Amino acid sequence: MRIAALSFDDPRLAKSTVGIQMVGDDAMNTPPAHAMARRGMTQNVRGFMLYGDYAKPNPPAAIIDAVASGTIDVGVVWGPLAGYFAARAKTPLRIEQVTPVNDDGQWPMVFDISMGVRRKDKALLGKVDAVLAREGPEIARILKSYGVPIAAPVQQAAARTQAKTPS
Repeated sequence: MRIAALSFDDPRLAKSTVGIQMVGDDAMNTPPAHAMARRGMTQNVRGFMLYGDYAKPNPPAAIIDAVASGTIDVGVVWGPLAGYFAARAKTPLRIEQVTPVNDDGQWPMVFDISMGVRRKDKALLGKVDAVLAREGPEIARILKSYGVPIAAPVQQAAARTQAKTPS
């Protein structure tokens, strides 16, 4: 079963076997696991460890391999891993951003990446900003070469989602 843009509210998802990345054994689930549980869709969820067994090659690829082989219908995967491993899968796979970007107002599905320097170190901040501005095109090229999907900043994506949601 192929699902287009992935919304946790899509009724087809309840009939699909869904792979979700899990982290650790401390009962701290990932946002997609919480989103599925909130909708009562836990029977069809299959957990895949984000880190996995490093005695084997590429343990994070297991969830992508499961989608490619048909073991699961849908994999909800962290974007950089999804992009990298899906681009290298033998079976053509499509990557779609999960919507909404913030489920139930508390479970983010998109994360901004940032850098920080000591608050008072304005000189270092200026250097970091200059390097990022200068190297921005090369950084973008490298991310694209690895298949890393680039989402709009969280604030922009959340605003678009809210604009589409009827009051």
